[in-house]
Amino acid sequence: MAKFVILFKVTNTCTNFAKINISVQSIQIMKTLCLDFGNTRLKAAIFDNDNFVEEIVLPDEGLISTIKKLMQQHHPTRSILASVIDHDAAVESLLTSKTKFHKLSHLTKANFTMPVGKPETVGADRLALCAAAVHFYPGKNNLVIGMGSCITYNFINQYHQFIGGSISPGMEMRFKAMHGFTAKLPLVHPDPVAIGWNYPLIGYDTKTNLLSGVIAGISFEMAGFIESYAAKYENFNVVLTGGDTPYFAGQLKKKIFADHNFLFKGLYALSETNND
Repeated sequence: MAKFVILFKVTNTCTNFAKINISVQSIQIMKTLCLDFGNTRLKAAIFDNDNFVEEIVLPDEGLISTIKKLMQQHHPTRSILASVIDHDAAVESLLTSKTKFHKLSHLTKANFTMPVGKPETVGADRLALCAAAVHFYPGKNNLVIGMGSCITYNFINQYHQFIGGSISPGMEMRFKAMHGFTAKLPLVHPDPVAIGWNYPLIGYDTKTNLLSGVIAGISFEMAGFIESYAAKYENFNVVLTGGDTPYFAGQLKKKIFADHNFLFKGLYALSETNND
């Protein structure tokens, strides 16, 4: 798809008249389809050049037909997939047949290095987050906290090396674990509209005890990690991202950057260097 820009240039030809030169330039719009297959959700995002357009939650049933409809609607030239699940191989076949496709892995050409043991075991989601950190915050010691099924702490130093980090249970996993491994504790679903995340530090019934334990527990965990990294590294930067970001961004006292679409932006950056 191309957009056209009309440029006007006015030059003097004599005292009383002007000559107008008109030229037409074509600006090429490159559409990219980015796919993130996580343990909890399957998601897609559309980019026009480097502009994020929209995020789409994909269904488990009818996945192939949904992706086909997306491709018919947006006509992407490039596509990239980050997957941490055993997905249907037909997805890759479809993307390969219709676009310049790249599957994110440890073999991907990246803007960072991985001096870690067994780089092939690093999740594709973490690779995308590292790429986004270096792309948007180069030359900094970046801690990217991914709030998904699990919480990942991903540290990329100022030399653009992914050193590693930590993994802990995510919010939903903690609620499910307390319900699943006990006889009487209920399964709690946090409701940000109802409680506004001004959760009680001291719970007054079973539900609020569980809410306090999980929400405060995760908040204190993240604050502790951030404090420890900040004490060790100067020129330090923190990015919070992932599906549960809205629940916790306001709980942290340190200055952070919260970006729900950070992983997709990392995928787009990687698609530029791996789909040429």
